[in-house]
Amino acid sequence: MTSIGPVIYAFFERYLKADKGLSPASVKSYRDALRLFLAFLAAQRHRPITRLSIDDLTAEDVRRFLGHIETERGNHIRSRNQRLAALHTFFTFLAQQVPEVLAEAERVAAIPMKRVAPPDTRFLERDEIEALFAGLPTEGPVALRDRALLLFLYNTGARVQEAASLAVANLVLQPQPRVHLHGKGGKWRTCPLWSQTAKLLRDLIGGRTDGPVFVSRKGGPLTRFGIYKLVRRHTAILATKPSERPVRQISPHVLRHTTAVHLLEAGVEINVIRGWLGHVSLDTTNRYAEINMRTKEEALLACSPPTNASPAFPRRPVWRDDNALLNWLTSL
Repeated sequence: MTSIGPVIYAFFERYLKADKGLSPASVKSYRDALRLFLAFLAAQRHRPITRLSIDDLTAEDVRRFLGHIETERGNHIRSRNQRLAALHTFFTFLAQQVPEVLAEAERVAAIPMKRVAPPDTRFLERDEIEALFAGLPTEGPVALRDRALLLFLYNTGARVQEAASLAVANLVLQPQPRVHLHGKGGKWRTCPLWSQTAKLLRDLIGGRTDGPVFVSRKGGPLTRFGIYKLVRRHTAILATKPSERPVRQISPHVLRHTTAVHLLEAGVEINVIRGWLGHVSLDTTNRYAEINMRTKEEALLACSPPTNASPAFPRRPVWRDDNALLNWLTSL
């Protein structure tokens, strides 16, 4: 096999969609990475993409492509790393289909990610959340939808795609209201709903039993981009300083971070928050504990320094005097 077309088709249709079950948004991310790489490769080879072959896919070209998107396209290192991750996956799949390119795929796999500081985790304080909902319009054709959507995002910490694809059938609005969310990797999770959230959703869907929960003015489902625009429009006043100089853009993901931080402040156990947000790894959830300054201040007050001259901790660790513990350690 020398043609590149069948391999790319199998990569998307069979591997990403069927085997891995990636969401449409994830598939589009891979699509964008491969499209940029192939366009760069065609320009380097001075021939159209349709005339590229598998022999044209080399690790050196991947390196040049990464340099190109950083220097000429001005992409951030995070974007560069995201494109590289997609190419790592593609070349691994390519080696499985065409063993002759295994050595080249290994060279691509050896290209490291660049170090980059993690992005700031932005969230809204409680007074900002109160100001947001107090300032929402109460009249108009989309006032109910917008209030229900924003309260739903804050209540559940749902990802924007989870809200966009939410169907009426996924809601349970009877006593103990809850919602079933379809998240990353095709995984489902259940989140409880406040009674106020459930009431707004009942009013919003009326007597409907199917279809999307959040719809546009034209009757179709709200898209991810539509939800982004809606959130930014209603939170614009929170994104400015008194000088009216914009300092940040508030996205649906900021509301997701806000949910996590406020759950943590309320004393909810970290593993419960992990399940609430649908995180695969607890490490992802633990970062909220790192940024929560209010919790740190409360911990500081709870651990006030000693007022007398005695040391805060024993000079000799207590475990050194525990013969049973020492004997057990010796037996290992």
